[in-house]
Parts: sequence; C-alpha cells; structure tokens
Amino acid sequence: MTTQDFITKTKDLIDDLKGVCSRYGLGNDGNEFKIITQVFLYKFMNDKFVFETKKIEPKLAEGTSWEDEISKLSDSDYQMLLLKLNPSSARLKKEHFLSYLHNRQNSEQFGKLFDDTLRDIAIFNNQVFSVKTESGTKLTLFDELTNYIADTSKRDDFARAIINQLVNFSFEKVFNQKFDFFSTIFEYLIKDYNKDGGGKYAEYYTPHAVAKIMSSILVDKPVSNVTCYDPSAGSGTLLMNLAHAIGEDRCTIYSQDISQKSSGMLRLNLILNNLVHSIPNIIQGDTLLFPYHRDGNGLKKFDYIVSNPPFKLDFSDTRESLDTKENSERFFAGIPTVPPKDKDKMPIYLLFIQHIIYSLSEAGKAAIVVPTGFLTAKNGIEKKIRSELIDKKILRGVISMPSNIFATTGTNVSVIFLDKEIQSDTVILMDASKLGTTVKEGKNQKTLLSFEEEQKIIDTFNKHEEFEDLSIVVSYEQVKEKDYSFSAGQYFEVKLEYVEITKEEFKKKMEDYENNLKQYFDESEKLQKKILENFTRLEHE
Repeated sequence: MTTQDFITKTKDLIDDLKGVCSRYGLGNDGNEFKIITQVFLYKFMNDKFVFETKKIEPKLAEGTSWEDEISKLSDSDYQMLLLKLNPSSARLKKEHFLSYLHNRQNSEQFGKLFDDTLRDIAIFNNQVFSVKTESGTKLTLFDELTNYIADTSKRDDFARAIINQLVNFSFEKVFNQKFDFFSTIFEYLIKDYNKDGGGKYAEYYTPHAVAKIMSSILVDKPVSNVTCYDPSAGSGTLLMNLAHAIGEDRCTIYSQDISQKSSGMLRLNLILNNLVHSIPNIIQGDTLLFPYHRDGNGLKKFDYIVSNPPFKLDFSDTRESLDTKENSERFFAGIPTVPPKDKDKMPIYLLFIQHIIYSLSEAGKAAIVVPTGFLTAKNGIEKKIRSELIDKKILRGVISMPSNIFATTGTNVSVIFLDKEIQSDTVILMDASKLGTTVKEGKNQKTLLSFEEEQKIIDTFNKHEEFEDLSIVVSYEQVKEKDYSFSAGQYFEVKLEYVEITKEEFKKKMEDYENNLKQYFDESEKLQKKILENFTRLEHE
C-alpha cells in the first residue's frame, strides 16, 4: 500500500467516525470534536504500541497473530517490555488493546467498558500525556465518550459502532513516515472543528505556506538543543513547522493558549509528530495575564518564537490587571486603552508582540504575523514598537503577504522577523502581495502560493537580495528617515520611462488627448442634461 493509499484510508476512517456520530445524533454537536479526535488518538496509540513492541521483541511479529504472541508473555516479561518502550509511545495494559475490546463488544454494558478502558489508559499515562493549566491542574487524555449520548440505551451500540470502525486497517506501516504525512492527516482531522477558533485566543488555522516560509527563514542553518515557543499556539501549525525545520529530536517546544480546545488539538499534533517529550510544556492559560514558563523569578527566554496572535479582541476585563509596574518592562510600548465603542477591536496583538520581544533569549529569533497596517502606523504603540526594533537593531526583515492568504480573514497580513544575533546593519523589506493565485474556498476568496513562489520568497529573504518590485535592502538609518516605516513600497524607486518621439508624433499624441478630453466633456454634458430632465419630470409627477 502506497503512502497516498494510507492517506486515503485514514481520511476514510475519520469520515466513518463522523458518520457514526451523525447516526447517533452528534453530527455538528459541540462534543463531536472530542469524540472524533480522542477515538482517532486511541487507534493511533494502539497501533503504535504494536509497532514499537515488535521492534523490541521481533518474535512478536513472527506468529500469525500479534495478540496471540503477546498474550503468551508472563506478567514480569510484559512489565519489562513496557520499561523498554519508547517514551513517546503510550504504555498499554493487555486489557487496553483494541483487539481486547473488539472481542468483548457483545458483553453487557459495553459502553462502560469502552469508557473505563480509555480512562484507565489516561491514568496509566498521566505523567506523559497530560496538558496542564496555568494553575497546574492536569487535563487528562480521554473523556468518557459515551456520556455524550443523551439516550443511555444507545450508549452500548454507539461504542460498538465506534470500535468496529477501528479494526479495518492498521497504521503500523506508516510510523516511519515523517511530518508531511501526519500534518496532512492532522489538518484533515480537525478541519471541521477549527473554523471558529475554539476559544478566546485560539488560532485561525495558519496556512502551510505562511508557516513554511516563517520556519524556513528562521532556521537557515543547523541548530540543536534549542527551545521553541508560541504564546498563542492554537493547534500548533507554526510550532510543528518550526520543529520539523530544526529536527524533532533537536528542539523542545513550549506553548500557552487560553483555549482548552486548542490545547487539546496541540497535544494531538505533538503525539502525531513524534514530539511527545514536549507535552509537559503545553499550558492552557492566559499568556498575557499569567505567563507560565519561567526561569527562577523571571520569565523564560526562548531561542525561537513563532506566533500568529489574535489581532483584535476585547480584553477590557483584564486590561487594568496588565497595566502594572511589574509589567512595565514587558509591555514597554504601552497597553492599548479601552475604546468607548467596539471593545472587540482592541489591538491585543500589540501586547503579544511586546511579550515576544521580552521573551527572546540573547541570540533569539522570532517570526510574528501582524496586520499590514502595523508597518506604517504614524504614532501610538505601533510606532513605539517599530522604533524599538530599529533602534536596537533586532529587525531582520519584513514580508507583506498577498491578500486573502488567510481564507478566514480579509485583513492583509505581514510577517516581521526579529533576530537578536543579527550582525548586519541592513534589513530586507519584501512586498509579496502581487504573488499567488486566487481561488474560491466556500464563500471566501483565498490566495495560494505555488511551491516556486514560496521558494522565491524564502531564497530572496535568506540571501538578503534585492529583486525588482519584490524586495529591497535598506539601512537602519534609512528606516529612521522614513519615520520607521516597514513598508517595502515606500522604498522602491519610482521609475520613469523616457521614449524619444518626433515632433509629428508628439503633435498627434496631443491631438488625441484633446479629442478624448472633448469627447469626455460632451458625454458629461449629455449625462448632466438627462439627469436634470428626469429630475424635472419627477417634480411634475
């Protein structure tokens, strides 16, 4: 079976699970997300356990049935097997196996057996797979899923229907696949559940093109043993791309997001992408009010930071708590005021930018998605932040993206790149707004970048090259002279094209201009006369 066959099979499984939810009255229900993702995760963990144990004990793969072979192990041998297991794999008891549940689906209270099994897996693996809140409370791996069925008489049948969808094929042969495979599956898995953002700060799904460009520019040389952070992580698209560019075994991920739903998505993303070791660093909580990650008494500093923060949001309920002496250094440019109207348009992204700058290590690098208006705002917090980046020479460059690169928002976006290790006295400003192809996605227009266009942006930026009508390299002093504008268009040269023509040609062009002008004037007079006649007629009527 090819990789594409496995992708198709996996998508079919996800669709089949959604079909089960629909038949039992949970289609488009708020709890459908939990059921689909948690059942998928149980299947994934079960198959990975089989895969890993066969590597540890090859004789388990020799018989006609893995289940028969592993059942022959004594309790002590089985415990030894668990100790040898890869830390990124869930440890399962024999009664946790999918085959065990499948063989007992005709027993009474099967729904309870199903729920108890998932709950026991969560407890057995609590230290590794739990996401923490800012207060330290652990959010376990699985819920009691059949409880979402209101009619108790249908819970056993619902559990049976779920289990029967999980035994049709195995993930075993795809665990050697890498990021691209599982990012495709993850995106398909959550595509119907991330449209509303999932919570107050939750991410609108960051397009892969933007995530790839950000990570490819940030990681332009091999590194190891580095820390990666996103203070508004959402489902983790940016962090996964960054970890993939660095190498999953050469970095540790840290994140925070106020949305419990998004934190659950991120945990699933980490499990699928072999980053289980970072799950203890995934925090659900308010980053601005209660930043969790610390070194001693101060906030932790990170080597790489990526973020697509919410742009506008009503945070008036916490604004005064943020405006304290303790936060004066972190929010050096100020905290947006509460407007008398449209509180939901408070520019919260300005706080995230300042938090990111404060959270960078001495040689830290960052890439932040911002509304393009930030690049040229004449005053206020926006200009204070831009001044700080230029005066301290930590701005590496800016890319203005095409319109509608995000299908869920009409806001034009740009990406600013920061580098505290930078040695250059210049920055590269890029206007990529004319690139891409516009397509229809549902009711929205979306711009897609081709692979060649993505690579052109990455290569031009990393090589610090000037490219006509695309990029320009300017000094920090030039940026200061332009009132700290980060817009590439304001630095492009105005080109005048000179063409030599004869006196006769010049005379002919002037006559054409006069004739056109007279024609436009006559048409305007006729239109004005017609409007006046209609107005007079209406008055008489």
